[in-house]
Amino acid sequence: MTVDDMLGAARARLLRLTPREAHSEMAADATLVDIRPAAQRAAEGEVPGSVIVERNHLEWRFDPASDARLPWVTGYDHRIIVICQEGYTSSLAAVALHDLGLRRATDVIGGFRAWVAEELPTAPASAGTAALAPGAAPAVVQGYETSLS
Repeated sequence: MTVDDMLGAARARLLRLTPREAHSEMAADATLVDIRPAAQRAAEGEVPGSVIVERNHLEWRFDPASDARLPWVTGYDHRIIVICQEGYTSSLAAVALHDLGLRRATDVIGGFRAWVAEELPTAPASAGTAALAPGAAPAVVQGYETSLS
């Protein structure tokens, strides 16, 4: 199986969202989870109201049975929308959440770049408008670290 095969199989399991659909769902209490590395967030910005979770921590932060879960993750019915830079890694990550039992998880078609192209809200990483989950690296912009507790 190639990575393209894996990606196709993952996407076949998801009802993916356009950036506008994801933005609307955020307004209705869905959680947008940004899995991009700190360097990308520093260079391109963040989505206000999103939660930053490093990709290598994702399953532990969202498994309700994990001691490392986020405090508000108390069940499997959360609407989690994963976003990455261009919508590839997020598909694989959303399926990993499905495998944990979070069947309402999905991702954003086209990722952060499509979000920006749709002129949806963004903020510089230095604005502190996204919540930084434990273990996530803060974005560093011109020597300034940005994070929320």
